[in-house]
Amino acid sequence: MQWYFVAALLTILTSSQGILTTLSQSNGRYLYDYATVPFLAEVFKLVVSSLLLWQECRVSPSTRMTTDWKSVRLFPIPSVIYLVHNNVQFATLTYVDTSTYQIMGNLKIVTTALLFRLFLRRKLSNIQWMAICLLAVGTTTSQIKGCGEASCDSLFSAPIQGYMLGILSACLSALAGVYTEFLMKKNNDSLYWQNVQLYTFGAIFNMARLLADDFRGGFENGPWWHRIFDGYSITTWMVVLNLGSTGLLVSWLMKYADNIVKVYSTSMAMLLTMVLSVYLFNFKPALQLFLGIIICMMSLHMYFAPPNILVDLPSTTEAAPMKV
Repeated sequence: MQWYFVAALLTILTSSQGILTTLSQSNGRYLYDYATVPFLAEVFKLVVSSLLLWQECRVSPSTRMTTDWKSVRLFPIPSVIYLVHNNVQFATLTYVDTSTYQIMGNLKIVTTALLFRLFLRRKLSNIQWMAICLLAVGTTTSQIKGCGEASCDSLFSAPIQGYMLGILSACLSALAGVYTEFLMKKNNDSLYWQNVQLYTFGAIFNMARLLADDFRGGFENGPWWHRIFDGYSITTWMVVLNLGSTGLLVSWLMKYADNIVKVYSTSMAMLLTMVLSVYLFNFKPALQLFLGIIICMMSLHMYFAPPNILVDLPSTTEAAPMKV
């Protein structure tokens, strides 16, 4: 399977997440406990990975699976990082509005590239660095509304704590992605075995979050396992399957491609979501959206195109000019 096919599929699934989540609402609110969705998505990924691992072991008994504690103990770390990241996200939203938060979220494009270079020792060319900066500019441009609107002024009116938390959120998101890629590539273990370890801890941490919510709420709505399927519809199950499938594709990219491919996939998914919203939710596109799409397309071409296509060098076989 080629990485660009997986990246394209990831873009499509990621772009449909927000749409499916919106469609799962009833009269503008959720009839189900949204915190149960990530838990079920982790369980789905764990079950699928376990079945694929079982099938792989049947076909190839020599499947590599490192089981020593020194290796296994590294897999809870991404779950811890994501747990901290989620809390930082909520804290950031107490200081900034949603529009400012979305724009600051584009910082993770640059922070991912920086950590990708520092921790994984992956060298990027000058043109690729320019492409990544262009991607951040393009996604930001597509999200900024007209400067005559109030939301444009709010971008620079948030307290300093909001910006600091936004930067921390971007760094944590990048760190989780880069660390996951390190885990996936540190040995030749089966991808499905690595997924089983990763998603086992993911399910445990999500269960712990649900239990913590019960204690904070004084078990007012009963224990979490009583609410786990309450209010679920077909659309809600589609959200769960979408999140689970997206996670499986991301783990494949972490194993056989890299974080930059994932960043491009998720960024293009955001643009695709905005375009689809024009037809599904009567979203009124602004000029900035089309400019952002053009900039992101230029960035995509600059990063992945061969250097000889990007740089038009003079041919060495051209005849020398005649001397007069």
